[in-house]
Amino acid sequence: MAAPVITMATSLDQPHTVVGLNPDTLRGVHHIALNVKDMTASRQFYGGILGLHELTGGEIPVTLLNLVTQGKVANFRLPDGTILDLFGEPVLAHPNHDPTQQYARANHLAIDIAPALFDQAVAVLQEHQVPIDHGPVSRPTGRGIYFYDPDGFLLEIRCDP
Repeated sequence: MAAPVITMATSLDQPHTVVGLNPDTLRGVHHIALNVKDMTASRQFYGGILGLHELTGGEIPVTLLNLVTQGKVANFRLPDGTILDLFGEPVLAHPNHDPTQQYARANHLAIDIAPALFDQAVAVLQEHQVPIDHGPVSRPTGRGIYFYDPDGFLLEIRCDP
């Protein structure tokens, strides 16, 4: 299947063809990061109640070790291997006192890509004028770029080193 082709109007109102990523370029969800108000209660819920494995010692990503040590982040492994990161936000307030009313509490969704295709993905985001939050960044755990979807939800495309 060929990559999707989108025709966009430029600032001069002349059509401009933009090629998207090929199907199967993105490999899957790398990790899920949630903001939580009460880290102790959340660790008890995800680890104690749901039985997820909390990462400890050498399992903790190097880039998060200081935050984990400070109690600001906790990491869990889901049964499929996906990592769930909890980011403590103690001033996080629900916009409605009715807990059944939905609101976005997620920090960002990270999508894994092959290292050889990372630069192509960055170029596609830029070509589509997707709002970039920050990046590309390089870390010991890999490269990433953070950007927003049309609703303002933060996403990341990242690859291993």
